[in-house]
Amino acid sequence: MIELNLQKKLNKLTDIIQSYSSVAVAFSGGVDSTFLIRHAHNLLGRKALAVTAVAPIFSPDEINDAIKFCTQEGIMHLLVNMEEPFLESFSHNPINRCYICKKNIFQALLAHPGLKGMVLVDGSNLDDASDFRPGEKALDELGVYSPLREAGLLKEEIRAALKDLGVPIWDKPAFACLASRIPYGETITVEKLEAINSLEALLRKNGFDQVRVRHHGAVARIEVLPDDRSKFFNTDFMDKINNAAKEAGFTYAALDLGGYKMGNLNK
Repeated sequence: MIELNLQKKLNKLTDIIQSYSSVAVAFSGGVDSTFLIRHAHNLLGRKALAVTAVAPIFSPDEINDAIKFCTQEGIMHLLVNMEEPFLESFSHNPINRCYICKKNIFQALLAHPGLKGMVLVDGSNLDDASDFRPGEKALDELGVYSPLREAGLLKEEIRAALKDLGVPIWDKPAFACLASRIPYGETITVEKLEAINSLEALLRKNGFDQVRVRHHGAVARIEVLPDDRSKFFNTDFMDKINNAAKEAGFTYAALDLGGYKMGNLNK
């Protein structure tokens, strides 16, 4: 049952989306963009398009989840492959990496003929302002709208609304791009991104819903939720993860004793 204040926000979101003749939703497969494309599709039907950028910084599992969702829901879905110079433009990993990355992605989306005449929106919510997100500046410059934020929706409200719709991923953990695992100033390479992704995928298969593998050169620093740290207190499991880290290209694997916290590398 949706509570009154949330319903008011959802009504405002409906008004915003209905003000568009057609809309393209930048769709990552995460909670926010899933709710946005589902709501837009319910309102506009085939005039709502999901568009997903494909690049090495995005987990293949996330992209596959996005494809699967759109197929199941009958939502039109466009995949846009980012060309090789994309990664090169921010591989030196400056503090404003997110700005450069988002600007390149959304410029590519806006230029795609499949989005001609459509309003491009993303899934940023009101909570996102609490973290360091230089990429938001790029969206403003390019005229990309954030209707969830405009409607005043918070992350937990979006989860509640998605749950009410019966969409099973309403409690899916947040998943930032793989480049966010590499400290600023450290070069981003496809090899590093693949190493991070392979180890994170293994940890998720072993029951860790929220996990980050921070790439510190030879060291993989593993962050899991504080309550999940005790799962590592098993020598066979530690050997398994250590061996997997070495196979991925790391020399050492270490557990962050403080546990996962959003934006750890932004401090």
